[in-house]
Amino acid sequence: MTQTPQGTPQRPHPRPLRVLAAMSGGVDSAVAAARAAEAGHDVTGVHLALSANPQSFRTGARGCCTIEDSRDARRAADVIGIPFYVWDLAERFREDVVEDFVAEYEAGRTPNPCLRCNEKIKFAALLDKALALGFDAVCTGHYATVVRAEDGTRELHRASDMAKDQSYVLGVLDEKQLAHAMFPLGDTLTTKDEIRAEAERRGLAVAKKPDSHDICFIADGDTQGFLANRLGKAEGDIVDEAGNRLGTHEGAYGYTIGQRKGLRIGHPAPDGKPRYVLDISPVNNTVTVGPVEALDVTALTAIKPRWCGTPPEGPGTYTAQLRAHGGETEVSAELRDGTLHVAFTEAVRGVAPGQAIVLYDGTRVVGSATIATTERRSTAGATA
Repeated sequence: MTQTPQGTPQRPHPRPLRVLAAMSGGVDSAVAAARAAEAGHDVTGVHLALSANPQSFRTGARGCCTIEDSRDARRAADVIGIPFYVWDLAERFREDVVEDFVAEYEAGRTPNPCLRCNEKIKFAALLDKALALGFDAVCTGHYATVVRAEDGTRELHRASDMAKDQSYVLGVLDEKQLAHAMFPLGDTLTTKDEIRAEAERRGLAVAKKPDSHDICFIADGDTQGFLANRLGKAEGDIVDEAGNRLGTHEGAYGYTIGQRKGLRIGHPAPDGKPRYVLDISPVNNTVTVGPVEALDVTALTAIKPRWCGTPPEGPGTYTAQLRAHGGETEVSAELRDGTLHVAFTEAVRGVAPGQAIVLYDGTRVVGSATIATTERRSTAGATA
């Protein structure tokens, strides 16, 4: 299946809307709020306080949700000329995002906290509160496009600029949430430098502020250290596919499928080729390594599907994206008894349980699901 966007982008609206603009303190959300206000909407800015310890400032371009960020967001709102508030969602964020992240790693899976935050915080907790207060839509600085289909329903499509597209992390949004979502940056072909130039023209001090990256609640970027702090050290074995002990680790949670570096194996493989993490077993606390060819995944199952509209019926051909900055790959997929069964046209690597698979029909986001098992060419068996 292939298709281009049918219908019209949700902007501009026939009437001004009451819009709650989520302002992170970065340049994208500030420009998005400014564009919404310039379009004639009644915009109110809100910064989500998600950190239990906001006194810690960002380190370089890492981190967010700090006092520095809330102040930057407030200054941007003042320049735009819109009301501004700070909402404390730290406890909800801790429970739904941070604790989920730790639990997933402890179970040997590789989660994506950005998807969980969009699902549980920005378009659940925030949107629910916004609607209760009489707002019509939530505006964010994501690069994606909401399209109104011919039948009046909303669809989520990729951004006009594929280089900045963020539809992957929005694939958890359902049609009701899309009906109240606004992404002013998604349908404009502008580079990030042009967005910064626009911010500067508007007098926004965040124009030159570095982008945040990595996981927002791990400001120093040391995921393994963060997990060790939460879960403690748990020494276990690193083994090959035959079960032979090759080395030890201090916590299986510190490894991800496809990882090559930092394996702490003291001697080379018999064939002299590097080895990669193939499997993480929390049950016996082992990490299994092997050749890169053993990472080839031909099929998978995924659970907890969320559809950006009507769920697909019967088998279909789509393209799939497996990571936030990854490319597309062709797949056949079918929903059976609530589980998504996916087969790849060509084998892919680096696929891990816990990751999200997002299906596309052309530029349209069909939906998202969490990978539960994978089937590999070399083993012809499923790995959990």
